[in-house]
Amino acid sequence: QVQLVESGGGSVQAGGSLTLSCTASGLTYSNYCMGWFRQTPGKERVGVAAIDYDGTTKYANSVKGRFTISQDNARNTLNLQMNSLKPEDTAMYYCAATPRELGLSLQAPWYNIWGQGTQVTVSS
Repeated sequence: QVQLVESGGGSVQAGGSLTLSCTASGLTYSNYCMGWFRQTPGKERVGVAAIDYDGTTKYANSVKGRFTISQDNARNTLNLQMNSLKPEDTAMYYCAATPRELGLSLQAPWYNIWGQGTQVTVSS
Protein backbone atom coordinates (compact mmCIF):
# COMPACT_ATOMS: atom_id res chain seq x y z
CA GLN A 1 0.00 0.00 0.00
CA VAL A 2 1.44 3.33 -1.08
CA GLN A 3 1.40 5.86 1.72
CA LEU A 4 2.78 9.32 2.49
CA VAL A 5 2.65 10.45 6.10
CA GLU A 6 3.43 14.04 7.08
CA SER A 7 4.52 15.26 10.50
CA GLY A 8 5.95 18.36 12.13
CA GLY A 9 3.17 20.89 11.72
CA GLY A 10 2.15 23.18 14.54
CA SER A 11 1.75 26.76 15.69
CA VAL A 12 4.55 29.30 15.68
CA GLN A 13 4.93 33.05 15.89
CA ALA A 14 5.92 35.12 12.89
CA GLY A 15 9.66 34.93 12.31
CA GLY A 16 9.87 31.45 13.75
CA SER A 17 10.77 28.14 12.16
CA LEU A 18 9.24 24.72 11.65
CA THR A 19 10.40 21.55 9.93
CA LEU A 20 7.92 19.29 8.19
CA SER A 21 8.71 15.68 7.39
CA CYS A 22 7.08 13.15 5.10
CA THR A 23 7.79 9.43 5.15
CA ALA A 24 6.98 7.40 2.05
CA SER A 25 6.17 3.71 2.05
CA GLY A 26 4.98 1.21 -0.52
CA LEU A 27 6.74 2.89 -3.44
CA THR A 28 10.17 2.82 -5.03
CA TYR A 29 11.37 6.24 -3.87
CA SER A 30 13.99 6.56 -6.61
CA ASN A 31 11.23 6.51 -9.24
CA TYR A 32 9.52 9.65 -7.94
CA CYS A 33 9.79 13.39 -7.66
CA MET A 34 8.46 14.73 -4.38
CA GLY A 35 6.75 17.97 -3.55
CA TRP A 36 5.27 20.06 -0.79
CA PHE A 37 2.00 21.86 -1.37
CA ARG A 38 -0.22 24.05 0.79
CA GLN A 39 -3.86 24.93 0.83
CA THR A 40 -6.09 27.34 2.72
CA PRO A 41 -9.87 27.02 2.97
CA GLY A 42 -11.63 27.92 -0.25
CA LYS A 43 -8.44 28.17 -2.28
CA GLU A 44 -6.58 25.87 -4.63
CA ARG A 45 -3.69 23.73 -3.53
CA VAL A 46 -0.45 25.41 -4.58
CA GLY A 47 3.09 24.15 -4.90
CA VAL A 48 5.68 25.30 -2.38
CA ALA A 49 8.76 23.26 -3.23
CA ALA A 50 9.69 20.14 -5.15
CA ILE A 51 12.73 17.90 -5.43
CA ASP A 52 13.86 15.28 -7.89
CA TYR A 53 15.59 12.10 -6.77
CA ASP A 54 18.87 13.54 -8.09
CA GLY A 55 18.51 16.55 -5.78
CA THR A 56 17.30 19.13 -8.28
CA THR A 57 14.92 21.53 -6.55
CA LYS A 58 12.24 24.02 -7.47
CA TYR A 59 10.63 26.65 -5.25
CA ALA A 60 7.65 28.96 -5.37
CA ASN A 61 8.75 32.62 -5.45
CA SER A 62 6.87 33.26 -2.22
CA VAL A 63 9.16 30.94 -0.23
CA LYS A 64 12.52 31.29 -1.97
CA GLY A 65 15.26 32.06 0.52
CA ARG A 66 13.06 31.03 3.47
CA PHE A 67 12.14 27.38 2.83
CA THR A 68 14.48 24.50 2.03
CA ILE A 69 13.36 21.15 0.68
CA SER A 70 15.58 18.12 1.25
CA GLN A 71 15.34 14.35 1.28
CA ASP A 72 16.96 11.33 2.82
CA ASN A 73 16.84 8.83 -0.02
CA ALA A 74 17.98 5.97 2.19
CA ARG A 75 15.06 6.53 4.55
CA ASN A 76 12.44 7.53 1.97
CA THR A 77 11.95 10.78 3.87
CA LEU A 78 11.19 14.24 2.57
CA ASN A 79 11.70 17.38 4.65
CA LEU A 80 10.75 21.03 4.45
CA GLN A 81 12.68 23.45 6.63
CA MET A 82 10.64 26.64 6.99
CA ASN A 83 12.34 29.74 8.36
CA SER A 84 11.22 33.34 8.78
CA LEU A 85 7.63 32.21 8.78
CA LYS A 86 4.91 34.73 7.99
CA PRO A 87 1.19 34.70 8.83
CA GLU A 88 0.49 34.18 5.13
CA ASP A 89 2.32 30.84 5.35
CA THR A 90 -0.57 29.55 7.45
CA ALA A 91 -2.10 26.57 5.62
CA MET A 92 -2.52 22.84 5.51
CA TYR A 93 0.69 21.42 4.07
CA TYR A 94 0.68 18.28 1.95
CA CYS A 95 3.41 15.97 0.77
CA ALA A 96 3.00 14.50 -2.72
CA ALA A 97 4.75 12.20 -5.19
CA THR A 98 4.81 12.03 -8.96
CA PRO A 99 6.65 9.65 -11.32
CA ARG A 100 10.03 11.07 -12.36
CA GLU A 101 9.22 10.69 -16.04
CA LEU A 102 6.67 13.50 -15.70
CA GLY A 103 9.39 15.92 -14.61
CA LEU A 104 9.81 18.24 -11.66
CA SER A 105 6.79 20.44 -11.17
CA LEU A 106 4.98 22.66 -8.68
CA GLN A 107 1.64 21.96 -10.33
CA ALA A 108 -0.71 19.92 -8.16
CA PRO A 109 -2.31 17.99 -11.08
CA TRP A 110 1.14 16.49 -11.85
CA TYR A 111 1.02 14.56 -8.58
CA ASN A 112 -1.01 11.43 -8.02
CA ILE A 113 0.01 10.34 -4.53
CA TRP A 114 -0.84 12.56 -1.56
CA GLY A 115 -0.45 12.54 2.19
CA GLN A 116 -3.18 13.50 4.61
CA GLY A 117 -1.71 16.91 5.41
CA THR A 118 -0.33 18.69 8.46
CA GLN A 119 -1.49 22.10 9.68
CA VAL A 120 0.90 25.03 10.00
CA THR A 121 -0.34 28.14 11.78
CA VAL A 122 1.75 31.32 11.99
CA SER A 123 0.53 34.06 14.30
CA SER A 124 1.52 37.70 14.07
